[in-house]
Amino acid sequence: MQFVVWTLAGWIQRGQQSTIDYLVQENRVLREQLGRRRVRLTDDQRRRLAVRAKALGRAALGEVAGIVTPDTLLRWYRNLVARKFDGSQSRGVGRPRTGSAVANLVVRMATENPGWGYTRIRGALYNLGHDIGRNTIKRVLADAGLERAPERGRSPSWKTFLKAHWDAIAVADFFTVEVLTLTGLVRYFAFFVIDVRSRRVQIAGVTHHLSSAWMAQIARNLTDAGEGFLRNARYLIHDRDPLFTRQFTVLLKDAGVETVKLPARSPNLNAYAERWVRTVWQECLCRIVPLGEAHLRRTLREFVEHYECERNHQGLNNRLLVAMPTTGQGPVERRERLGGTLNFYYRHAA
Repeated sequence: MQFVVWTLAGWIQRGQQSTIDYLVQENRVLREQLGRRRVRLTDDQRRRLAVRAKALGRAALGEVAGIVTPDTLLRWYRNLVARKFDGSQSRGVGRPRTGSAVANLVVRMATENPGWGYTRIRGALYNLGHDIGRNTIKRVLADAGLERAPERGRSPSWKTFLKAHWDAIAVADFFTVEVLTLTGLVRYFAFFVIDVRSRRVQIAGVTHHLSSAWMAQIARNLTDAGEGFLRNARYLIHDRDPLFTRQFTVLLKDAGVETVKLPARSPNLNAYAERWVRTVWQECLCRIVPLGEAHLRRTLREFVEHYECERNHQGLNNRLLVAMPTTGQGPVERRERLGGTLNFYYRHAA
């Protein structure tokens, strides 16, 4: 019986071997017909070949594989196994990112309080219902380009510095106007001072003949104990114009006002004064022809009143320097200055 079984098994093996030999030769003939063209297989075809390649092993594949190399077939099988155990689709996003509102609050606290460290900021956030770690605060500040508390506290921004001293800072400058007189065009000089915090302006003097004595009198007027525009100021910023004489500086210093002279060729450091000159020219002086000194003085006086009481300021959230009630129900009226060159609209109280 065993002899019969062995004989039958050998006959079956010879038949299977003949079939395999035929399929191998057929595969080679098909490859010769394809030449060097690359065979494009679908994912399903790769899967079927990979499963059967694993069962054969690399040595047997080296003899029968023809479309692709044995290494490629085994790599397909490894990818198939890895895909089975791939849990990336059901995996969570990990630790959630810090919300933009909280991150903005961290940056705001660090900016407004240069001396606050990570722990101090964390405590302030906890008071507001946000419990985040020190390393998170550190990362948020690093992303915003802010340094650590010691370095950040030693170098406050100009904005912070100016806001801390606005009540005591004023700026001053000159501008010139060509006035039409009976003798022709005469150049007049207007000297003005601005309180930085309130944006109030005063035309301190108008003249066509500058002198040290005139500047000294201006200094006395500005520092008058009763009505002087600079009586509450501590610093006056101005450029290096020689008209700011030593006598002018000494009179201001005696009244408690320290003059701060700007570096050469740096108009941006006196931006408030430069911007006001541009404003008075664009909105007023370029639209009229000054006819004599009296006309020029009246024009500047009207513009300053309009500037302080009737003009909205972009630097102050587009509001008036002197707030006016807006709840009136009366008709809309227009207040004209300089023949309609300057206008202001308001409502009468009902």
